[in-house]
Amino acid sequence: MSTPQIAMIAAGAFVGFGLFLLAAQAIPTAPALGPALRRLHPAGGVATPPPMPGWLRRHLQVPHADLRLLGRTTQHYYVTLGLAAAFTLVFPALITVVVLILRVPISPFIPAGVAVLSAVGAAWLAHREVLTKARASRSEFRRAMCTYLDLSAHQVIAGHGPVESLDRAASICHGWVFARTREALLTAQLQLSPPWDQLKTLSRDIEVIELGDLADIMRTAGTEGADVYETLRARADSLRDQLRTEALAEAEVRTSKLDVPASALIFIVLALVIYPFMTQLFEH
Repeated sequence: MSTPQIAMIAAGAFVGFGLFLLAAQAIPTAPALGPALRRLHPAGGVATPPPMPGWLRRHLQVPHADLRLLGRTTQHYYVTLGLAAAFTLVFPALITVVVLILRVPISPFIPAGVAVLSAVGAAWLAHREVLTKARASRSEFRRAMCTYLDLSAHQVIAGHGPVESLDRAASICHGWVFARTREALLTAQLQLSPPWDQLKTLSRDIEVIELGDLADIMRTAGTEGADVYETLRARADSLRDQLRTEALAEAEVRTSKLDVPASALIFIVLALVIYPFMTQLFEH
């Protein structure tokens, strides 16, 4: 079998694999009961993946906490990466087939290499898209924690117990953040366990330490009977100051990035102004 035939077979295999993934996503599947049962009956902690070196951990490791925050499974993550790579492979594969059919004097390994590189790049972009969405969602969760801390403090000062304060504060607000919080509180009720333990587990799963701080504060009220009103208000004010500082730092970074195009625009305007004078000078 010649090299062009092998390249054509490989290109057809990539296209067929992409069509297979599309067909698999279109077929309805049975509901996944395993994740729901694991949420109701946790196995005593979240499995921690083995550590990896610095840049490998940032760019190649599966973002388990980010996937849990976005409500996605690891299988969904792998399918997304596979579909992104498969879709990107289609166009270079067609170019390879055209090159072979028209007998263009180009090595078939060049478009094949471009296809592989584009597939890797598409998978990396899909991975980065997950990280970007998770970063935005985690910031939104942290901002919502300011409201939850204040509402819990108001419920405590109104005379409600720590468990009831958490439930009433979560039931007042709307949005996906409080929906996840209410789900954790409901799981605690079904398991007959303290709600702060479930909130602490959720904070570790999605890596939102502010939710864990709330759980620790309410645990002291539930187990030791401490007055946590001032503690809750102080933590809410501290979190607001922290978010405000981070927002100002991000605004400064974005403003500094605008200096480069602004400087380039000034040079362009100066060039347009000086050009007529320079042409007249050289003409004389």
